[in-house]
Amino acid sequence: MRILIVEDEKPLADVIKQGLYEEGYAVDVAYNGEDGLFMAENEPSDLMILDIMLPIIDGMTILKKIRKKGIKSPVLMLTARDALFDKVSGLDSGADDYLTKPFLFEELLARIRALLRRSSEVKTSMIEIGDLVINMATHEVKRSGKDIPLTAKEYALLEYMALNKNKVLNRTSLTEHLYDQDFNLDSNVIDVFINRIRAKIDRGSHKGLIHTVRGAGYMLKE
Repeated sequence: MRILIVEDEKPLADVIKQGLYEEGYAVDVAYNGEDGLFMAENEPSDLMILDIMLPIIDGMTILKKIRKKGIKSPVLMLTARDALFDKVSGLDSGADDYLTKPFLFEELLARIRALLRRSSEVKTSMIEIGDLVINMATHEVKRSGKDIPLTAKEYALLEYMALNKNKVLNRTSLTEHLYDQDFNLDSNVIDVFINRIRAKIDRGSHKGLIHTVRGAGYMLKE
């Protein structure tokens, strides 16, 4: 899953980026509102973490502009202010959630997971596809009760496909949601990861869950 952070406090932005990266997310960062707006409008993201007080263009203006353009990615607003007016204004402008600084990183992760579930068909932290069970909170994956060890990127790809189960996802889309803006989209890394994940989750099972749709991409379904 790919997240855009727009935060002018560079130490905070970098800490959040590193923490999310370690959790398997792809992360893009903008340190001012102008860059943040450009990236939000031109780079696909599954979720946006947006500070209100930003140089050049403030977060509330960015929020209004992207919603006016029809960008529906969940937005989590960050601010050092906790006045009721700010919260109401943010939510009325199209924000999906609100977090006041300072905050615990574990709470940020929980809110991110909740927002990603809200924007998909999945409504709990447990995703079940046949006998495959994915725990979004712990990143544990099991099939028929057996633990399946995955790398961070393997898990991130599987989780994204699970949140979009029964949908055909092309290679470009999968790459864009798995890596940040600096990644080479012409790479065949998605095919490599798909083969690795298949080998792990299908081992010992007579039924494959990741299906190749010729000329279109891949789909995770029972």
